[in-house]
Amino acid sequence: KQSMKSVHIYIITSCLSSQLLGSLSSDEAAPGQKQGPTFKDGRRRVDYVLTYHIQKPQSVRRNTSRFSGSRVLRSLRQTLSLSKSPAMPPPKIDPEIAAQEHRLDYHEDDKRFRQNEFEDNLREMGLELEKDEGNKIPGIGFVKIHAPWNVLCREAEFMKLKMPTRKVYEVKQGSNLVEKINLFIHKVTEPLHPKVESNKPQNVKPLSYPFSREKQHLFDLSDRESFFDSKTRASIVSTRSASVMRITSLLGNGVYTAAYPLHDIAWEGFDNISLLSPQLLYEEWASYSVFYKYQPIGLIRKYFGDKIGLYFAWLGIYTQMLIPAAIVGVIVFLYGCATVDDNIPSMEICDPRNNITMCPMCDRACSYWKLREACGTARASHLFDNPATVFFSIFMALWAAMFMEHWKRRQMRLNYIWDLTGFEEEEDHRRAEYELRVMKKTLKKQHKSTQVCLSLLRRLLTPLQVSVTFAIVFGVILYRISIRAALHMSSNPSNIRATVKGTAAVINLIVIIIMDEVYGALARWLTLLEIPKTDKSFEERLIFKTFVLKFVNAFTPIVYLAFFRGRLDLFYFPDDLFTTKRDTCAHAGCLMELCIQLCITMLGKQLIQNNLFEIIIPKIKKLIRRRKSDMDSQQQEDYNLTLQRYEKDHFLGPFEGLSPEYMEMIIQFGMVTLFVASFPLAPLFALLNNIIEIRLDAKKFVTELRRPIAARAKDIGIWYNLLRGLSKVAVIVNAFVISFTSDFIPRLVYQYMYSSDGSMHGFVNHTLSYFNVTEFQPGTAPLQPLHLGYEVELCRYKDYREPPWSNTPYDLSKEFWAILACRLAFVIVFQNVVMLMSDFVDWLIPDIPKDISMQIHKEKILMVELFMKEEKGKKRLRENHSNQSPVQPRCRPSSQETSNC
Repeated sequence: KQSMKSVHIYIITSCLSSQLLGSLSSDEAAPGQKQGPTFKDGRRRVDYVLTYHIQKPQSVRRNTSRFSGSRVLRSLRQTLSLSKSPAMPPPKIDPEIAAQEHRLDYHEDDKRFRQNEFEDNLREMGLELEKDEGNKIPGIGFVKIHAPWNVLCREAEFMKLKMPTRKVYEVKQGSNLVEKINLFIHKVTEPLHPKVESNKPQNVKPLSYPFSREKQHLFDLSDRESFFDSKTRASIVSTRSASVMRITSLLGNGVYTAAYPLHDIAWEGFDNISLLSPQLLYEEWASYSVFYKYQPIGLIRKYFGDKIGLYFAWLGIYTQMLIPAAIVGVIVFLYGCATVDDNIPSMEICDPRNNITMCPMCDRACSYWKLREACGTARASHLFDNPATVFFSIFMALWAAMFMEHWKRRQMRLNYIWDLTGFEEEEDHRRAEYELRVMKKTLKKQHKSTQVCLSLLRRLLTPLQVSVTFAIVFGVILYRISIRAALHMSSNPSNIRATVKGTAAVINLIVIIIMDEVYGALARWLTLLEIPKTDKSFEERLIFKTFVLKFVNAFTPIVYLAFFRGRLDLFYFPDDLFTTKRDTCAHAGCLMELCIQLCITMLGKQLIQNNLFEIIIPKIKKLIRRRKSDMDSQQQEDYNLTLQRYEKDHFLGPFEGLSPEYMEMIIQFGMVTLFVASFPLAPLFALLNNIIEIRLDAKKFVTELRRPIAARAKDIGIWYNLLRGLSKVAVIVNAFVISFTSDFIPRLVYQYMYSSDGSMHGFVNHTLSYFNVTEFQPGTAPLQPLHLGYEVELCRYKDYREPPWSNTPYDLSKEFWAILACRLAFVIVFQNVVMLMSDFVDWLIPDIPKDISMQIHKEKILMVELFMKEEKGKKRLRENHSNQSPVQPRCRPSSQETSNC
């Protein structure tokens, strides 16, 4: 029986994604109904669904139901179960995901008791329930929940949901000139807009007001079925479920197996309701054929809620802003390609007439070599190390400031359009784990040693994880050194550096991908150990820990290449400057290797970690499930068509929250901004990835995941602070990359301080120091000293040190200190100038667009006028009522006339 159940699950899951959109119009509601899936009576719509395992023994059910009526036993059992249950995971937008952490195998009668108790509480709150255990999915029962009109009105008033009133007003885009410009831009870009009504410019907007049962006359309630859409109804039911008894606790304990709202269906209604069809979302958003179009953000928000709508709006703005950055980056790269033949330092290195003999790059196995052998590396380095990269670094710093300001303005515009201007987050509730911990402390004191151990564990684990990352980087360093020495010993040592660079970068990428998963799990575990008080505190702590660990994991190898490789001279003696004990860069500098590492890491994470995990692995799983099924594809399709809407959604994947999506983009933002001076093509690769990522995520949300519970939000939360912090750090990092990693400052110093004619001729010779080959340490001299055909007395190496014939041989020269002073001065000037320019851009651009500010002010005035008009109408009604009343107050009329008072 269990194997048959598994076969059914494989069948449904394998064909569900492809059949979801096609079967949306074949659900159980009768023709003419426009509310979608309903109860068996065909009238009450299904707003929310709970699933559970059907209990086998009938006696257990009868015994459990016999005790469920006793309120005393019910409260006693609830208290005992709370005291015995372990720490529950934090609730997220979707309570099912929040409950996946600590599942307990409760006894069947206890599960049935808690299930009956929870459902009785839901009925007491006014919700209507209907069970379905005779479905086509063996072993799974469904609880369909319907929220009646009075419950919807009560909860909407309690949640302060803003609903459109009968009052509408004209929306102006600003002055007549601005309005004409906006209309012209909209007409020009009309082919790029999706074909949905919500993306067309609206000239009128209904005045919104928090719903109130006392002021129902303000709202258009002619069609009660469509007044609260399916997203709002599901959100209300989910809120009530959480307030009656923590649904996450029941899911975590196995009382229920899933909790989710239903996807809408294609023929759900007419006019604006039909816009919520997943079919329309797929055609105008999730299809790869519309990759060049804007996203239907309004439609996404109507279907999935404010928080998901804000994420895709932010992702769309970020992708749009990458277009100018990518164009400028390509221009900078092409400038390097065009000027590579005119670069004097690389020409001197490639000139065969320059008979410069270089010192060995390793002990014994390596011999002397000619500088012209580094010609290819020098020419390639110029593509990324040229004066245009300085301009590009300044441009990207200002680009980051413009992006942050543009998003703030876009966010305020969306808040106005979505009626979130007066929205304030509700008071965060305490987490079940925190309450359980407090209860345990009051009932039983924990041993002090246990508390001390847990505290020390939390404090030591994060530094330990960072130390693991540094240890891995050190291992890659040893790999570079050993492989380089081994290749030099081989018979064909050509392209040694390219081989070492490429393989080391690939190893770093594999380690980063593996450790990303490890660090994500450890960050959650550490946050659970802390037992934060509220849900918001848990989420923010988890995000911050995950970000720090993944950021260190992704950027530690890059930081090492940029700032530390070949510069740890404190550990080396003067005569040990170029042995295998040092992991040094090529003659042209570390910028080329930094570019290779950044390119492989960025492309690898995007192609492997994102596309492979999100596309190929799910397809492999579906292929395996199809092979295990006994039905052919036609039988699977026919079987899928017989399923009800809630049965189809049960086999879709659960919504795992937006944190992984945001984290992926934040790390990418760091790649684009932090080391952009060394890799100007990073914005282009990010742009191409995001174009695919948007449609990939859209398809996942529409066809592969259960519908998330709509969550209200007016901003992107802590992610904005992380973005702002990265944009500030990027200025400092790029200043150090230009100053210390590239040869920009040494070239300027040579040109204006040491060059005899003000040109770059002689720069290569200026950067090379001398070494007397008779001063090799024992056992380190080359095994083949006559490799070049002549005996070498002096060899050259790249550094600023005194020659062996000076009074202080091999000490750092005065040129080194002059260049170091110029580098530090450049960092200070660059950082302050660019940050001042960024702050000026921030000050220059207002956070709230002027037209939105005017419309918000206009809304407030119209609302005051509406209530004043309402009060005048009430006063007039009272006066008319008093005039028509048969009971007259006593008064003393005059003798001439009669008074009515």
